[in-house]
Amino acid sequence: MGDGSPPRAPDGGSPEVQGLVGLDARPANPTCVAPPRPTDAAGATVARAYPELSFTQPVFALQAPGDSRRIYVVERGGRVRVFDKDAVPPTSSVFVDLSGKVNVEHDETGLLGMAFHPAFATNGQVFISYVGNNAMGGLASFIVRYRSADGGATVDPASAEVVLEQEQPFSFHNGGHLAFGPDGFLYFALGDGGGRVDPERRAQNPELLFGKMLRLDVDGARPYAIPPTNPYAIAGGRKEIYATGFRNPWRWSFDRSTGAIWLGDVGEKLLEEINRVELGGNYGWSILEGTECARGGTCATTGLTPPVAVYGRDEGVSVTGGYVYRGAAVPALVGKYIFGDFGTGRIWTLPADAAPGGGAKPSLLTATPLSISSFAELNDGELLVVDFAGGGLHRLQASAPPAPGGGAFPTLLSATGCADPTNPNLPSAGLIPYDVNAPLWSDGAQKERFIGVPDGASMKVGPEGVLEAPPGTVAVKTFLLGGRRVETRLFMRHPDGVWAGYTYEWNDAGTDAVLLETGKVKPVGAQTWTFPSRGDCMQCHNAAAGFVLGLEVAQLNRDFPYPGGRLAPQLGTLAHIGVLTLPGPVAQLPRMPAYDGPEPVEERARAYLHANCAVCHRPEGLGRGESDLRYATPLANTKLCGVAPEHGDLGVAGALLITPGDPSRSVLSRRMHGQPPARMPPLAVSVKDTQGTELVDAWISSLPACPAGP
Repeated sequence: MGDGSPPRAPDGGSPEVQGLVGLDARPANPTCVAPPRPTDAAGATVARAYPELSFTQPVFALQAPGDSRRIYVVERGGRVRVFDKDAVPPTSSVFVDLSGKVNVEHDETGLLGMAFHPAFATNGQVFISYVGNNAMGGLASFIVRYRSADGGATVDPASAEVVLEQEQPFSFHNGGHLAFGPDGFLYFALGDGGGRVDPERRAQNPELLFGKMLRLDVDGARPYAIPPTNPYAIAGGRKEIYATGFRNPWRWSFDRSTGAIWLGDVGEKLLEEINRVELGGNYGWSILEGTECARGGTCATTGLTPPVAVYGRDEGVSVTGGYVYRGAAVPALVGKYIFGDFGTGRIWTLPADAAPGGGAKPSLLTATPLSISSFAELNDGELLVVDFAGGGLHRLQASAPPAPGGGAFPTLLSATGCADPTNPNLPSAGLIPYDVNAPLWSDGAQKERFIGVPDGASMKVGPEGVLEAPPGTVAVKTFLLGGRRVETRLFMRHPDGVWAGYTYEWNDAGTDAVLLETGKVKPVGAQTWTFPSRGDCMQCHNAAAGFVLGLEVAQLNRDFPYPGGRLAPQLGTLAHIGVLTLPGPVAQLPRMPAYDGPEPVEERARAYLHANCAVCHRPEGLGRGESDLRYATPLANTKLCGVAPEHGDLGVAGALLITPGDPSRSVLSRRMHGQPPARMPPLAVSVKDTQGTELVDAWISSLPACPAGP
C-alpha cells in the first residue's frame, strides 16, 4: 500500500479476517508435503476394523470359547459391549452394565478385565475384574463371577458372586487382567498397590497379594480353591500366589501353542519390561526396575528372574503386553510375541523363543497414532489392537507392497522439500511462519516455526481448540543455541493419517542437517543437547494432546511479524489465505515468555504449565491422571491444590501437589526445581528454567487458600 501501512483484508471478508493480514495470498506448497511413511521392514501394519463402531475408553476385547462370531469389548466406565463381527453393518449392544459398581474417579481405576470360563458354552460363567469401592468406602480390586443365561447375549447382574476382594491403598498400579490358563485355573495379576518405588515393598512380601500373579481354582470350591502346586499352597506365604515381583502388570497372555505366559510390566522411570512368567518365579520389582537397581546403587539379585527384554524412555513410557501371534493373515509374524506402548503407539516383536536375561532386543513392527490399551486375540489367532483414546478396534494385517521408489526417507534436510535446497537455512517457499504465545521450554533454545499444508487442503479447529491438520501436513521447528542451528524437527501427518516425528542434526558448518535414526546426546557449547528419538517425539505428541503441540487457537491468537514488516494477527492471516477455517471468537493464552507481564500471575503461570506440562497431565494423558494442567481447566478441577501426591512426596512430610502460599511444600514446584529424572518436564531437558520456576513459585506463594472443589 502506498502509504506504507500494513495491508488489510479485502472488503467483504468474514468478520474473523477483517483488519490486518500478514500475507496477501496463500503460497503454493508443492514440496513440503508428508510422503508415505517409511516402509516397515516387518511387513505388517494396523488398519481400522469395524469402522462403524466406536467405544468409550475400551481397555480389552475378547471372544468366548467356541463362539467366533461375537466380539466383546470392555469399556473402562463399566460396560461390556458385544457385536456380531459378520453383521453388515455391525451394531453393538450391552452385554453387562456395571457402571454403578466401578470407580472411575481415577485414571487407572474402572472396569479392567474379563475372562470367559473354558466351559462357558455349558455353564455360562464369565469372570470380571474391576476397581470399585468396598463396604468402608475405600478402593478395592474385585473379581466377580457372573452368569449368562441366554448363550452370551447378556449377563444377569443378579448372578454376581464375589470371588476375590483386595483393598487398594492407592488408585493406581491395579493390574487387573485375568485369564484362564491351559490348566483350567484362573490367573489374575495385581500391581504393587501404588506409591513411588513401592514404598512398603509390597511386591516382594509373600504375605501380600500386591505385585503378584495369582492362580485360583474357581471350580474346586466357593469362592475358590488353591491349586496344590502353588508355591505357598502349604506354607510360607499367601496360597494364591503363582509368581512374584511385578510393579504394574498391564496385559499378559498365554501362548496358545506352548502355554508360556508373556507379561508386560510398566516401569517406574527408566525401563519398561517384558517377562516370561513361570511358577514360583520372582521378577524383581522393587529390587529391580527391568535390569537396573530400582533404588540406585547396587542391589542383591540372587533368585530373581531377569526380563526377556526391556526398552527405555527413548522408545516409550508405558508397556502394553500382547500375544504370541498364531494367526494366518501375516505369515512373517507367526511365532513372534507382539506388544506395544500406550504412550507412543509403537508396536514391537520379540522371538517366542527369546530367553529371560538373554538381552533380546525388541524389533519395531510399526508406529501407530493409537493409545494402545490392549491387544485382543480372536479365536482364529488373529490380533486386534484396542485404542483407548480413539475408541476403535484395529486389525493387525500384512502390509501392502511398497510403491515403486517408495519407502525411503530423505537423509538430508535439504532433500526433504521443506528447506531451500540451495540454502537449507531458509524454508521452502510454500511454508508459512508462525509463533506461539506460550512456548515449550527447550533448554533456552531459540526457535523458528513453520507450517506446510498441502495445496487445496486446509486446517480446521477441533476439540479444545487444537487444529486438525489434513494428511500431508508438516510442522517444521528449528532450534538454535547462541544463533547456531542445532536441530530441525519435522512432524508429519502421513497420507495414512499417522503422525510421526523426524529429527535432523545440523552439521558444525551449518550448511545442512542429517536425519537421525535414533536419539542422541551431545555437547553444544557449554551445555548438553538431547536429540529425541522418534519414540520420544510421540511421548509429547500423543493422542490425548491431539498430536500437534502449539497448533491450537489459544496459542496462535497473537500478532506475528510477517516478512515485509507486516505485524498482523496470525489467525486472521491464516483464515484470509484459506489455510484455516475459524469457527468464530477464540480463546487466547497470555503471551510468553512474559514472566513479569501485565496479566495476573495465575494466568501467566497457568499458561506456562499448559505449554510445558499439560501434554501429559490431562485426562487420558501419560501423567497417570494425577492432575489436569490445561489452561482452561478451573483450578478447583485440576486436582492440584490441596491434593496429596500419589507418586511420592519427595521427602517432604505432608507435602501437597500445591500447598497454598508455600512452594517449598508443593510437589509441583519441587519437581520443577529437582534434578533428573525427578525433574519435570522429564524429556529432553537438562537445563532448569529458572524464570519459569520462579513464575510458578510466585503463583503458589500468592494463593491464600485452595478454591472450593467442583
